[in-house]
Amino acid sequence: MSLITEIPSVVELVKQAKAAFAECFPGNEATIVACAPGRVNLIGEHTDYNEGFVFPMALPQVTVMAGCRNEDASSIVVQTMATAADKPTCVNFHSPTADTPLTPGKPLWANYVKGVVQCFKIAPVPGFKAVLLSSVPIGGGVSSSASLEVAVYTFLEVLTGSSAPDLNSKALSCQEAEHKFPGMPCGIMDQFISVMGKEGHALLIDCRSMESTLIPLTDINVAVLITNSNVRHELTGSEYPERRQSCFKAAEIMKKKSLREATLQDLTAFEAEMDKTTFWRARHVIGEIKRTLDAANALKIGNYQLFGKLMVESHNSLRDDYEVSCQELDELVEYALECPGVYGSRMTGGGFGGCAVTLLDASKVEETVLHIKSKYSGTATFYVAQPSSGAQVLK
Repeated sequence: MSLITEIPSVVELVKQAKAAFAECFPGNEATIVACAPGRVNLIGEHTDYNEGFVFPMALPQVTVMAGCRNEDASSIVVQTMATAADKPTCVNFHSPTADTPLTPGKPLWANYVKGVVQCFKIAPVPGFKAVLLSSVPIGGGVSSSASLEVAVYTFLEVLTGSSAPDLNSKALSCQEAEHKFPGMPCGIMDQFISVMGKEGHALLIDCRSMESTLIPLTDINVAVLITNSNVRHELTGSEYPERRQSCFKAAEIMKKKSLREATLQDLTAFEAEMDKTTFWRARHVIGEIKRTLDAANALKIGNYQLFGKLMVESHNSLRDDYEVSCQELDELVEYALECPGVYGSRMTGGGFGGCAVTLLDASKVEETVLHIKSKYSGTATFYVAQPSSGAQVLK
């Protein structure tokens, strides 16, 4: 039995989604099928809302939305097949109008769908029936939420026959949906890579200018290993907003528009005017922005040793300065780094659980997984991922 979890193909997921749709809505056929990927961020954590750089790649794991127009012109019915979703798993609501906009509520998973429908400004949304099916691990720090949002938006483009004026606008609309409905003040990275990912490439994103650069990651001798800790620590809901506010506070003290414009020398000069937590948070972000640019340049020239070193520095900074790691993620990174052929490893995503990402020699994957599995205190799940395509309509 392989230690690596097999990722179902998009074709297989589409078959499952269409079968689920036929079961949920007898007599109807799913004539529209769209999907969008999750992502793993290779480096550049908690920099996006500070106008910095991030460096993700799209995953082969996707969310699929399959459905058709509803004969009731304004009734929207959506069924999620996610076993971890809160109940009810089927929701029914009406298309929004100027007088009757959609509002967030319960079940929580439906807020992602409602948010995208409400923020879809390029055409009125008619009634539809659809199912959602996903292979993106929920709560794993690989952006199941953006995958869902972008899949819904792509579905709506086909449903209405109207496309966003450009890919940036599409990603920004999905980000707006997450801000307003689930209430998560995320940066732009997750929606951007889910929209714009390209097979065989990582994407360096400038979160200030919204410009992006594709960088090849096609060396067959190098693998990206994603290790899901399968833990998600209970949070109060204030952890991410508090860190965000600390970053804004540090920028304001230094009289900078954002931490993107600050250097470590600037930070040191104003250290006496900051509490230690604000200083630590800013130190992580300023250092991480530089690490991300250096890592992208290292990948361009195939310097995997330097890329790995920067990954480790990133993890240490997230653990010590930004304080978003946890024991399980620290273990996964530590055990990966004990293995020959591993260039670097780090936690990825928002933190407090979820996944670690490891760059390593492709011939050492099985050996590395065996070692981590033998020492990890929990039960981890392992995936080997290739950089994959962004959102697409499936025929």
